[in-house]
Amino acid sequence: MKNILRNILLGGLAVTMLASCDLDLTPSTAIKYEDGELLILSEQDVQEFQNGVIASYRSLHYGQFYQTVEVMSECFNATIDFGNNYGFVHRLGDDLLADDEYTTSIWANHYAAIKNYNFAIEQSLQVTDSLLVPSAEILRGMAYFCRASSYLSLARAYSADYEPETATDALSVPLILKYDQLQKPVRATLEEVYNQIINDLDEAELLLEEAGAEGPVGLNGVALNLLGQANAQAPTLDAVKAIKARYYLDTEDYAKAAEMAEDVIDSDAGYELANSIEAMEAEFVANEGNEAIMRLYASVSEGAVGCTLFTGVSSTDEEGKFFSPLYIPSKVIVNAYANSDLRKQVWFPVDMYPVKIQGDLHTGIAMFTKFIGAPSLQTTANENGAQYCKPLSVSEMYLIAAEAYAMDGDESAAARVLGELKTARRAGESSGDIMEDIKLEWMRETVGEGQRINCIKRWGDGLPARPAQTAAESIVMSTPVQDFTGRELASDAHTLVWPIPSYEIKISPALVQNPGYSAE
Repeated sequence: MKNILRNILLGGLAVTMLASCDLDLTPSTAIKYEDGELLILSEQDVQEFQNGVIASYRSLHYGQFYQTVEVMSECFNATIDFGNNYGFVHRLGDDLLADDEYTTSIWANHYAAIKNYNFAIEQSLQVTDSLLVPSAEILRGMAYFCRASSYLSLARAYSADYEPETATDALSVPLILKYDQLQKPVRATLEEVYNQIINDLDEAELLLEEAGAEGPVGLNGVALNLLGQANAQAPTLDAVKAIKARYYLDTEDYAKAAEMAEDVIDSDAGYELANSIEAMEAEFVANEGNEAIMRLYASVSEGAVGCTLFTGVSSTDEEGKFFSPLYIPSKVIVNAYANSDLRKQVWFPVDMYPVKIQGDLHTGIAMFTKFIGAPSLQTTANENGAQYCKPLSVSEMYLIAAEAYAMDGDESAAARVLGELKTARRAGESSGDIMEDIKLEWMRETVGEGQRINCIKRWGDGLPARPAQTAAESIVMSTPVQDFTGRELASDAHTLVWPIPSYEIKISPALVQNPGYSAE
């Protein structure tokens, strides 16, 4: 029985719902983990636990985890072929309910992964064999990092923006720190959740820094510098600092946010901003650049994460290749770039392939190809959207540092850091308002990466309308206009904060629903 349990857990398999289910929902044949059982008995066990933790973390990026947020924004329009996929989050109206499949799935998958991190932490703490302790500590550092990052994502999505004055009372998400099938959680406060995040990051920093000082370690036969290296296949000290930079930006500790971000920018890891067409294509098409703080393992045989909502490349003998997207870029995002901008040239090509909607081919439309797929992960001649998961990039550190400096009143430092990013991307002239420039660069640089709504909430902004590209007006949803191309939201719209899933409230009645949503 213990061997069966080890094989299940070490494989990184994720349950589909939050581990708070009661006995009525637990099959009588389920394998129950006995508290205190030690499953790490060898270096191979440690390695398999590490693989499971990293696989769980990788599973929370790209696909619906980014697409759900992106279609909420002003940057994308639903095509008339979208079939109501992501329709409720796209409209963000009163029909966004607590049982929405996308917001519910994202909640469930994060807590499934957190269950795995908790189990890895618990197991690593039980290791006493002196030969296994160093590896177990690395495992624990990685699990603490992943748990902190995942809780930060949850807090950003299902809570109001962090405000130091109200964080002690504002409700956030449940803190589940130990695997317990029978637990019925309650929502912690924002302060409690963010305190747990920084505590986990501090633990991860200590463990990974100490291990990294001894030199590179082996991870599946590949040398890994735990202090930091470009395209690392696992959490590093630089990755910890990157999440700390996000944390401090959220909590309005701007000096520390800038410090953490600058530490990563100045790291010896070899990060480089792509500053030419060739370098951009190497980074975002071939996945061979050096911007990624982490670039997780992927292969054709294992499968890879992707964002196919915006491309859907197909082909026929008669028509050749064409896009069949459910969503396309709006005029807002396409017009946000100067023509000289490398991002516009690489991520928004016009007529790379025609766009096929309801059987007709259309041209002259800028398409979003940031996640079109890595050639090395294709199985046919058509780009399949498969990507190497890059959850953290040095380019974001430039944005965090610039915003932190600006919010702290140091506009000169903000302009310096932002200027380095804009120069590399050939972004064009500044507006003269440093914070407006920073906001625009966040949209330009992180488009497609699931960051937009958190930025809107952090700044206290609303969402403007999203008019269609002129060439695409006939193929996007526009009726009723207030739901689609004309949809606007005030900064206090309740749908900018996702609902607590109704299923979770049913099994844990003490959970309180977010304002504006029914508990049903």
